[in-house]
Amino acid sequence: MKHLVIAEKPSVARDIARVLGCSQKHNSYIEGKEYVVTWALGHLVTLADPEQYGDQYRTWSMDTLPILPKSWKLVVIKQTARQYHAVKEQLFRKDVSDIVIATDAGREGELVARWILEKAGCRKPLWRLWISSVTDRAIREGFEHLRPGRAYEPLCRAAVARAKADWVVGINATRAMTCRYNAQLSCGRVQTPTLSMIAAREEEIRKFVPKTYYGLKLSAGGAIFTWIDSGTGSGRTFDRDILEKIRRSPETALHITEVKRRSKKKYPPALYDLTALQREADQRFGFSARMTLNILQRLYEEHKVLTYPRTDSRHLTSDMTYTLKERLEACAVGPYRKAAAGIAKKEIHTDKSFVDDAKVSDHHAIIPTEQFVQLDRMTNDERKIYDMVVRRFLAVLSPACEYTDLSVTGMLGSERFQAKASVIKKEGWMEVYDAGWQEIGDDSGQDSDSQADPLHSSGDRGDMQTAEMLDGLKADDHLPVSSMSITEGKTKPPACFTEGTLIAAMEDPVRYLPQKDRTLVRTLGETGGLGTVATRADIIEKLLGSFLMEKKGKELHITSKGRQLLSLVPADLKSPELTAQWEMRLKSIAQGKDSDKEFLSEIEDYTKALIQEIRESSGTFRHDNLTRRKCPECGKLMLEVNGKHGKMLVCQDRECGFRETISRRTNARCPVCHKKMELVGKGDAQRFVCTCGHKEKLSSFQERKKKEGKSANKRDVAAYMKKQAKEANEPLNNAFAEAFKNLGL
Repeated sequence: MKHLVIAEKPSVARDIARVLGCSQKHNSYIEGKEYVVTWALGHLVTLADPEQYGDQYRTWSMDTLPILPKSWKLVVIKQTARQYHAVKEQLFRKDVSDIVIATDAGREGELVARWILEKAGCRKPLWRLWISSVTDRAIREGFEHLRPGRAYEPLCRAAVARAKADWVVGINATRAMTCRYNAQLSCGRVQTPTLSMIAAREEEIRKFVPKTYYGLKLSAGGAIFTWIDSGTGSGRTFDRDILEKIRRSPETALHITEVKRRSKKKYPPALYDLTALQREADQRFGFSARMTLNILQRLYEEHKVLTYPRTDSRHLTSDMTYTLKERLEACAVGPYRKAAAGIAKKEIHTDKSFVDDAKVSDHHAIIPTEQFVQLDRMTNDERKIYDMVVRRFLAVLSPACEYTDLSVTGMLGSERFQAKASVIKKEGWMEVYDAGWQEIGDDSGQDSDSQADPLHSSGDRGDMQTAEMLDGLKADDHLPVSSMSITEGKTKPPACFTEGTLIAAMEDPVRYLPQKDRTLVRTLGETGGLGTVATRADIIEKLLGSFLMEKKGKELHITSKGRQLLSLVPADLKSPELTAQWEMRLKSIAQGKDSDKEFLSEIEDYTKALIQEIRESSGTFRHDNLTRRKCPECGKLMLEVNGKHGKMLVCQDRECGFRETISRRTNARCPVCHKKMELVGKGDAQRFVCTCGHKEKLSSFQERKKKEGKSANKRDVAAYMKKQAKEANEPLNNAFAEAFKNLGL
């Protein structure tokens, strides 16, 4: 008899099959003496559409809401139906004795396999493979320690409860909002609070009034001293007259009153989880959250050089410590060879800063695997992400940076001045990074009274002359004052959200909320914020795709449609408290401490109240992006919207759904200013337009590129046109489609 292994993706299935010695390749599975390995393509089975629960739901109407299925139906996803039937055929082979679930080790991965088994009606014994990387070693060890499928039944119940709850709330709220206001409006327990945070941030920025502040710099003895307010300890004041009076002081010498020398250590930043990596990749390279996750997934599945990316932990488990040297040896290539080899030669000391079983949930932090690394096979973007993870891993295993912190205080009459510098004694983990490296700070945009971190501020590390001068001072010295100057600045509002900072805000939404209820703070802290590490990138994509928010450069801004949605949607759906409560319940269900049936019963009661609130509301929705162009299908005026890839005209009638692209952002560079140009027009009239005013016909552009030797080949052109056609035919902001898209969000 043989064991059937179900992986989540073909690439992982191929790796498992190779390790298990399966060599007979077929279209939908790989077979060996003991194992048959097949795969899903993500979800092959999903919850049925409302129409399949009755013809009355084919028409969107408030009279048919809420939709609360008594007996839930599963359906095969049409696009991947062939693979489902191929998997089903393997499930019922007479020579297959049991099933090994080898989908991603998490709640959604469990759901992928369990729904396939339930839809197929398979009742064969189950085993679970639970691994955090897909290296040969991890796969072998995982199969040596398979666990019974029943051990993961609570996790399965939590996954199913999450899917059903999102279906009930998402479908009903979206239909209710769309019918009530006759507009394509979608809402959900995660996307709407996320949108609310963006609106709150923009309102904070709008109301912000900048204030001019002043500081005073004093030059004495070759060093720069900063005035410090004796009352507040701040280096700034909003009263210029105070500093003008000090600047006109008759005092000519700075009396040194205190010289402090402190030996300090700076420890490396924590290992990456997905959110931290997405945020930093956005700030360093401008990568979107989805792009970073996709790159990580390739490094995990295809290259096998990084561990499972969808993790919310920044720590390792104690049983991993024996693998650290092997991981160091694997990544000791190229620019990491010297640092990795040096660390591997010494005894590795672990502590609670990065090894803590209590701080690891399903998966540990993202670190390198034991797989041999071939950097030349990675794309430039893959190299960037891999570089971030490896350097952070090497830094954590390195000793602390040791330095002497110098602080010199002097008095000019009754006014206090201060100068600081640092002298690095041992670079420690900072040797792993380049000289210009900086830790990513917070995005608040508020100025800080404190001086910059001397280890990371520009030029400080090389300014040994100033440090030596300060180090040579002692109390009661007098330094002649050579000059004094007043500095000026303005307070800054909070920064607009980018994808990276929004991801971080979703993980910790409390700090971005105007009112901080203690219960809410505790709940959000325990559940990890809005959404999960695996779904946040999809939520951002969904908000952009439904035109509730838009991108301006790297910044995210709420649209008029999004602002109106927030004014109309019930208050519960705008608060992150709802999703926090759900996640707490789902976590308890996964641990076997709570009932999924009770949870779903409460969700149904909540949905009934939600629909009633929407039905009785008195608000109105008004399109403020109407154009004078009429829809060629129904004759109604069309809306102009900023899509993810350019501008479009969309019919305002949600039943019609007609759309037309009027301009598309491209990677083509302007020959004048070298900025990216937009492609506008149709057919032979298509032309490139740049913000600098340059215009160029598409035919002229192609001819110019041909002369430059950089024209695309026929295959590239065909692929591009196929992609354009596909995007043009996809449903745009259709409330029905939006309701069913990514219900897990």
